[in-house]
Amino acid sequence: MRWRHGRRSSNIEDHRQSRATGTGNLSSLLALVPLLVRSKTGWLILAALAALYFFGGNRLFEAPGTPPDTSQAREQSAPEDRVADFVSVVLADTEDTWTQLFRAAGTRYVPPKLVLYRDVVRSACGLSSAAVGPFYCPMDNKVYLDLSFLGELQRLGAPGDFAFAYVIAHEVGHHVQNLLGISRKVQETRAQSSRATANRLSVMLELQADCFAGVWAFYAHRDRQMLEPGDLEEGLSAAAAVGDDRLQRRAGRAVSPDSFTHGSAKQRAYWFNRGFTSGDVNQCNTFAAP
Repeated sequence: MRWRHGRRSSNIEDHRQSRATGTGNLSSLLALVPLLVRSKTGWLILAALAALYFFGGNRLFEAPGTPPDTSQAREQSAPEDRVADFVSVVLADTEDTWTQLFRAAGTRYVPPKLVLYRDVVRSACGLSSAAVGPFYCPMDNKVYLDLSFLGELQRLGAPGDFAFAYVIAHEVGHHVQNLLGISRKVQETRAQSSRATANRLSVMLELQADCFAGVWAFYAHRDRQMLEPGDLEEGLSAAAAVGDDRLQRRAGRAVSPDSFTHGSAKQRAYWFNRGFTSGDVNQCNTFAAP
């Protein structure tokens, strides 16, 4: 991608030197107190927990995977900072694209914040680890991203900077869905549906975010010439690499379409490409697709 001369976003929150607090774990343990006080053994457990809490440095109540508290935070590497710079440029470009499209529709686009974190993060949607991958939290309108996911994409067979840009644009697509009220409607319908129907609705929502990512790529390429030869293939490969069928096979499981929540490799690549070739948000109505 031709990105180095692009605008940097002012909506990046860099929390890589921070760590999530373990209040969620403490709350979970406190919820067990009424059960523990009913027996002598329970009282002994409570006493042991109290001793660990007050004299053990409170490590017991830290979030899983939280690194030890040191006087000096781990320094960020230059390569990682370059990736963070890349993320900032891609986010800024999505801001430009969606601001333009929302304005054309007679409304205002409010961009999301993007939080860079390391290992564990607490959002308005709860405590999450890097294992869940990039995600969007509609409760605080923020995208959360651990830069180590770039390595995960490479392991999935989707290397390249544009593959990573697709992931960012996909999560921003969920923000667009939230602004348009699509996410809320889907959530309300899912709550009243069978598990199979709820899964299908989740797939449609994810595929639409793929299509929205493709729409962004259309404008990034047409208006700002950010894409280089091979970038589209990187995006299609990334979309396919995170298809439910491929992920299930990699996990050694049988492919089960009824359990899909994000769509197959073929579906994800198709909808990303549909957005890219059309540049038209109206072509992203996955809910009306057969």
